[in-house]
Amino acid sequence: MGTLPSSCFFNPSLRPRQLAPGGRCRERYSVMERVSPGELCFLCRKRVQEWRIRRRFDGIMCFSINGNDGGGEEKGPSSKSTEEVEQIAADEDLNSEPTQTSFPSRTPSISSGEQVYSSFQVDSFKLLELLGPEKVDPSDVKLIKDKLFGYSTFWVTREEPFGDLGEGILFLGNLRGKRENVFAKLQRHLHEVTGDKYNLFMVEEPNSEGLDPRGGPRVSFGLLRKEVSEPGPTTLWQYVIALLLFVLTIGSCVELGIASQINTLPPEVVKYFTDPNATEPPDMQLLYPFVDSALPLAYGVLGVQLFHEVGHFLAAFPKKVKLGIPFFIPNITLGSFGAITQFKSILPDRRTKVDISMAGPLAGAALSFSMFFVGLLLSSNNAAAGDLVQVPSMLFQGSLLLGLISRATLGYTAMHAANVSIHPLVIAGWCGLTTSAFNMLPVGCLDGGRAIQGAFGKNTLFGFGLATYSLLGLGVLGGPLSLPWGLYVLICQRASEKPCLNDVSEVGTWRRTAVTIAIILVVLTLLPLWDELAEELGIGLVTSF
Repeated sequence: MGTLPSSCFFNPSLRPRQLAPGGRCRERYSVMERVSPGELCFLCRKRVQEWRIRRRFDGIMCFSINGNDGGGEEKGPSSKSTEEVEQIAADEDLNSEPTQTSFPSRTPSISSGEQVYSSFQVDSFKLLELLGPEKVDPSDVKLIKDKLFGYSTFWVTREEPFGDLGEGILFLGNLRGKRENVFAKLQRHLHEVTGDKYNLFMVEEPNSEGLDPRGGPRVSFGLLRKEVSEPGPTTLWQYVIALLLFVLTIGSCVELGIASQINTLPPEVVKYFTDPNATEPPDMQLLYPFVDSALPLAYGVLGVQLFHEVGHFLAAFPKKVKLGIPFFIPNITLGSFGAITQFKSILPDRRTKVDISMAGPLAGAALSFSMFFVGLLLSSNNAAAGDLVQVPSMLFQGSLLLGLISRATLGYTAMHAANVSIHPLVIAGWCGLTTSAFNMLPVGCLDGGRAIQGAFGKNTLFGFGLATYSLLGLGVLGGPLSLPWGLYVLICQRASEKPCLNDVSEVGTWRRTAVTIAIILVVLTLLPLWDELAEELGIGLVTSF
C-alpha cells in the first residue's frame, strides 16, 4: 500500500476553539513552511495562502489536529488594539508577496518526533497488523538467540524479516558444522526451549555472494509460528466443492466415451456438435443408447486419474506427510485435467518433495501406457474387431511419441488412412498419458514444477516456467489444448510450492536424473507431429486436411 503525504490529509476535530495568535494554527502549518512550494499540492498551497491572511487577526477560530490545544493557552478575544493588528498585517505584507508564499531555499531536516501522520495512515497500519499473520514474539527471538545459536552451531550476525509478509525472522550468519547435523540439533533445542510454538526452516541465504567454505550454498535459518507456517485443515465447503467437481468429472468422462463413437452417433447430434452454424439442439434422448457402450472408456479415463492420486498418497504415507482432498478438474476433451492436491503438512526435505511429486504422474503414466499398448495389440487382433471404434487419424498426429509407437504397432496400411479402427483402451491410455504429461510440465505448483523445485531449486523452476509458458502460448506443446491448459495453470497452479523445513540438502544424482528423463518424455508426448514427418511416416492423410 502506498503512503500519502502527511501534508495533504488532516483529521479535524469539529470542536471550535479560540486561540491566541501563534497557537495551533501556526503549529499546524509549520510543516508546510519547511517544504518547498513544488512539493505541495494545489490544495495545500491554497490553504497556506488563506492561513497567512487569517492569522493576521486575533481571536481566530481554529480546528485542532488531534483535539488538543497544542500550542499556547486558550485565550478570549484579543486585548490588542486595532492599530496594532493593522501594523502586524502591514509588516507581513512588506515581507511577502501577495499571491505567493515565501519559502526558505533549504529544507530543514524534520526529526521523527516532528513528523505528522494522518489518522488515515495510522489506522491503515493498525488494520494491516490486525489482519496479517501473527508475528514472532521479540522476547522469544532473544531467548532463541541465547539458547540455540552459538559457536558450536550457527553464529548469528544479523536478522531480517522472513515469510511472505515478513511475519517471521531470518537469522543470517556463519555455519559452524555440517548443515544436517546442525539443523537437527537446532530443531531439538527449539522444541526444548519453546515447545511446539515455532517451526525452524533451513534455507539458502538470500543474495549470497559466495558458497559456504564447507561446500554447497550458504545457509540461514528462518523462524515462523506453527499456526502461520502450517497449512490449515480442510473445511466442509472444500469437501462439498471437491464432491461437485468429482461428479462433473464423471460426466465429462462419460461424454468422452460417447464422443468416441462419433461414426455411429445420429447425424443431427453430430451436426450440432461439429457445425458452428447449428443453433437448434437435438433431442438428448438419442444419446441414451450410447451411454452403456461409453462406460468402459469412462471407467478407464477416471481410473487413471484415481490411480494418479493413489500414487501420491502411497508415497506420502511412509514419510508422514498429510495430503488434502483432491479437487478433480473436468475437461470434455481428455475427460479430466487431473486434480489439485495440496500438502496439509510441511515437507521435511527436498527428497520428500521430489518423491511425492513424481509418484502420482509415474503411477498414472504406468497404468495409461499399459492400457494404451494393450489397446494397440487388440486393435490389430481380428478377434476383437467388434469392439473397435473408428477415430480420425489426425488423433495420432497430436503426439510425436505416441504417434510413433502407434505407427510401429499398427503398421503403415492401417495408419495411412482418413480413419483408424482402434480399441477404446487406446483412447483411454492416450488421454491418461496426455494428462500425466500436462501435469508433469515444470511450472508453478504442478507435479513437474514441484519435482523441478525439489531437484534443482526455485531459481531453476523460474527458468523452466518461463520456457513452458512460452511454448504453451505459441501452441508448440499440447496443440489445441495448450491455451486452455495454460489458462488453467495461470489461474490455479501458478504459485510455486512453499519451502521445506530442510530446503538446502541435495536430493542425489539418481533423483535428478529421473526428473530430467521425465521432462524429456513429457516434451516428446506433448510435441505434435509436423506435416512433413507425418506424411513421411504414413501417419494419417496429411494432404486431405
